[in-house]
Amino acid sequence: MTGAELSAEDLAVDHRLALLSASFRFLLDITPVDADDLRDDFLAGRDPSPDFTYRELETDPAVVRAELDAVDLGGVEDPVLGQLLRAKHREMELQLDMLAARDTDDFLPLSVELYGGVSPTLRRQAEGVLASITSTEASGEALDAEDFLAMAEAEIAHYRDEDPDLEMHAEIRADVNGVMVSGDVLLIGPETKVQAERAQALLHHEVGTHLVTQANGSHQPIKVLGVGLAGYDETQEGLAVLAEIACGGLTAFRLRQLASRVVTVHRMIGGATFAEAHEALVADDFPVASAYTTVMRVYRSGGMTKDAIYLRGLVELLEHLGGGGTLDQLWLGKFSLRDLPLIGDLQDRGLLRPPRVLPRYLHDPATTANLARAAGTEDLSTLLEGHS
Repeated sequence: MTGAELSAEDLAVDHRLALLSASFRFLLDITPVDADDLRDDFLAGRDPSPDFTYRELETDPAVVRAELDAVDLGGVEDPVLGQLLRAKHREMELQLDMLAARDTDDFLPLSVELYGGVSPTLRRQAEGVLASITSTEASGEALDAEDFLAMAEAEIAHYRDEDPDLEMHAEIRADVNGVMVSGDVLLIGPETKVQAERAQALLHHEVGTHLVTQANGSHQPIKVLGVGLAGYDETQEGLAVLAEIACGGLTAFRLRQLASRVVTVHRMIGGATFAEAHEALVADDFPVASAYTTVMRVYRSGGMTKDAIYLRGLVELLEHLGGGGTLDQLWLGKFSLRDLPLIGDLQDRGLLRPPRVLPRYLHDPATTANLARAAGTEDLSTLLEGHS
């Protein structure tokens, strides 16, 4: 059976949504371009409430919204595809509303609607990590942006050996802080420092998860699997952190960092100022510069609750594995764990292609043991047992 079972009209709606989703750079456009520049003034006490600068929007959200409103979802015949596309349509509406509301009081409520907040259970888990893991590894050798770019290019080359047509690459970009993926590109900020012992785990996170699923999803007849179905971020980030566990690269500092993002989102929603949220992390023994980056990520654009999803997505995947679930279908594209039954339906009907490539860490025999040990874990601090 082939993808011809979906009508051309249905696929045309899918393709149109995928093109519209790729036409605006959501994460890039809500991230400050001058976070590094303002850090010193903040840490010196000269600027307790940094006023960040953002990119000029290349695409007018109102124009994209008008195009989105013109997409006729009512005519989609396939009920499963129709359900997925309607949810994606709503997610894109929220993203465009957030872009239009950058740096205003309207941004945070939209972020909570899109990404959720922090449940009492997740908050307890995060606080448990911070309370039980109080000592972290000493900072070792650090790679600069050029060094990490070379490693990233070598990592991408491994995947291109398997499929020469893969469209993924890495670059250093002046208006980026840290490391992030946008579409099929790994972007590295020029001031980036990556601890050498964390570098391989970070590559499995960014390249082996985000770029691999983007490549596999964009190869599907259903193109929204490449840009990401509604709510895909949570499972994607959980899967990316799971990759760090699988390769034995989850460190104490990294786990505390993920927990710190959760408690900072909670504090921000509760009304804490930028300076108060930073002070709370420093009191929890985070280095001042690291705490600044965490708070900046959460407070950017008016309040971005996305950073709570890394730990939440990981917890959900650990539950999934603990209940006998597998990761096999999650390499087909970018989608949420909750959509697994719908993806399974499409796959059973022969409407999806096999993955073009699989994460390299899956070929390592130690991966199976690491994932089996982590499956079903509720006390997240125990994830570090057996690891450096």
